[in-house]
Amino acid sequence: MKETFLVLKCDNFFIRMFKIFYLQGTIYILHKSLNSFHLFQMFPWSAVFSLEPKVPGQRSTEELVTNTLMLELGAMVNVPKTRRTYCKKCKKHQPHKVTQYKKGKDSLYAQGKRRYDRKQSGYGGQTKPIFRKKAKTTKKIVLRLECVEPNCRSKRMLAIKRCKHFELGGDKKRKVGLRCLC
Repeated sequence: MKETFLVLKCDNFFIRMFKIFYLQGTIYILHKSLNSFHLFQMFPWSAVFSLEPKVPGQRSTEELVTNTLMLELGAMVNVPKTRRTYCKKCKKHQPHKVTQYKKGKDSLYAQGKRRYDRKQSGYGGQTKPIFRKKAKTTKKIVLRLECVEPNCRSKRMLAIKRCKHFELGGDKKRKVGLRCLC
């Protein structure tokens, strides 16, 4: 059973105080107290759209909820395992094998590490600041493209945007339209 959290594009107060939760055709509105959520209201999906008058030229709540739900359901970034792109060495477009770049182990012999270890040694405690104010929840994904031409095999990196869920060569997403219950 997939649970989906939605945040409607409302004012900041509403987003801070309530969490909208969609599960099996029913919308639950949870009210946030100090450290927990309490059920505030519950109604069927169709009830959201029958409440408001349609204003010409303005996006309806139906569109906002549907778009937000579609974004939440499709939040995972899925990249194919092969990509036809330009190869500098072959000087033409070639198929490339796509893998995710992972950072290697830090060398003990890099100048910064040698300097840090030298400064840390002996008495005197911690000599450099330890970073504690971490704010980011995601990392930038870096793709490693390798030309499949046997004589070439040149590699290059390609950075893509930040994302919470990254998948390489997963199943293609089928377009399943959400029915509008107006």
